[in-house]
Amino acid sequence: MPVNEGSVDRLVRVIVGLVIIVVLAVFLHGENKWWAVVGLVPLITGITGFCGLYTLLGIKPAR
Repeated sequence: MPVNEGSVDRLVRVIVGLVIIVVLAVFLHGENKWWAVVGLVPLITGITGFCGLYTLLGIKPAR
């Protein structure tokens, strides 16, 4: 997979993913804690540098 995200985009995605995971894991109770996995999407795309939606939409990283 080619990298199709810029460095700032990747950093923001990692931070947002971590914040989503922590906030939802802390504030949701019981069976609702599984919603914290939603934060994995921006976290994984930020770590790998590949966003499938960017490919579908033809968005190129700013260099």
